[in-house]
Amino acid sequence: MPAGTSHTQLRVGRLVKAHGLKGALKVELYTDDPARRFVPGATFTLQVPTTSDWHGKSLELIELRWYNTHAVAFFKDVPDRTVAESLVKAILWVDQDLEELPAEEDAWYDHQLIGLAVLRDGVRVGTVSQIDHLPAQDLLTVKTDAGDVLVPFVKAIVPAVDIEQGTLTVTPPPGLFEELPDDPIADDPAE
Repeated sequence: MPAGTSHTQLRVGRLVKAHGLKGALKVELYTDDPARRFVPGATFTLQVPTTSDWHGKSLELIELRWYNTHAVAFFKDVPDRTVAESLVKAILWVDQDLEELPAEEDAWYDHQLIGLAVLRDGVRVGTVSQIDHLPAQDLLTVKTDAGDVLVPFVKAIVPAVDIEQGTLTVTPPPGLFEELPDDPIADDPAE
């Protein structure tokens, strides 16, 4: 397939609560680049329950404003608080070219990381199966023969990601991927 023709959906935000009376909604951002993603005219596919009036529809952004540290969005066809409240908990998605890389260094989209072979000392220990975006840091779920291992996605533990080679290198602390033996010295009654 030629470059630029394959796309995926990328989750960029969640509508968390109505703000004011004019249809504004507070947005929990899942993107490091809101200035690029949340521009007037941007269109978002909605993830809502099938019973929602918004199911199968999209939203067009009019404006994104900042109140204190909170992003607040105004959308076309959301004229008042009542309509805004019907969108609370909706997840916002955008189309993303699979070939396009994030603008910043050492940043990747989830779809680029899922499926990577996880290497420890050059030996494959598992595969990235999921990424959770938590307030403190992202957390990788690595599927291993012994079960899932949760790995903090920080430079100290994940020093290298090579999308082209399909690998992610880990330097985990002892015990992250294996059970540690009991400390024999602590159990020695002679000490």
